[in-house]
Amino acid sequence: MGKIEVKDLLDSGVHFGHLTRKWNPNMAPYIYMERNGIHIINLYKTAAKVNEASSAIKKIAASGRKILFVATKKQAKDIVAKKASEVKMPYITERWPGGMLTNFVTIRKAVKKMSYIDRMKEDGTFETLSKKEKLQVNRLRSKLEKNLGSISEMTRLPGAIFVVDIKREYISIKEAQKLKIPIFAMVDTNSDPRDVDFVIPSNDDASKSIDKILSIISSSISEGLEERRNEKEEAAKAEKENINDNVKAEANESTDK
Repeated sequence: MGKIEVKDLLDSGVHFGHLTRKWNPNMAPYIYMERNGIHIINLYKTAAKVNEASSAIKKIAASGRKILFVATKKQAKDIVAKKASEVKMPYITERWPGGMLTNFVTIRKAVKKMSYIDRMKEDGTFETLSKKEKLQVNRLRSKLEKNLGSISEMTRLPGAIFVVDIKREYISIKEAQKLKIPIFAMVDTNSDPRDVDFVIPSNDDASKSIDKILSIISSSISEGLEERRNEKEEAAKAEKENINDNVKAEANESTDK
């Protein structure tokens, strides 16, 4: 991962905070100044925090655990869906399903229901249903897809969550805290950074700013996944060489006899 340039963050408007009257005093260490009634975030601190978060999230990706992205606000949804999909990570961009983490077993049941409907369509069972039943099944499938779409591949709890706008997504934050799942987040000047393990002080309202931070994070995840692939390939290669050596040794032994 390359060095984060403060100029790039500046060009993307990452430094614009909220109105000063809406601030959370716990964000004081990350605020540089006030301009025209708006808090300006200290981008040198943002750069340091992005580096810290990137390094940690890369390790989680390299370990094989999933990172669940959460962003339901309009200006973040499409960016998060795109960036998370590129690195094959699950995401929630519609409503957060209550109990998504704390009641994961129930969520998995809903995902299984979705898979069951898909199987019905593949093996022809769906065609034996009446017109009314088909309509009901299709409606259920669409509803499940909307709420659970990208998490259908998530067979166990994520290794971390990445949140855009912790005030809006407070339920996901509470659930992750309860289960001690590391929380990475873009934290604006109106939010409480104490709720987050890896704080990235940044403008969480502008799509350009969200895109910039997400690009850095997804790039780090990609590097972690690449590391994991390389390690697996090397392990497989070493195992193959080991087997070959054993076979040769056994062949030599039998020849000597």
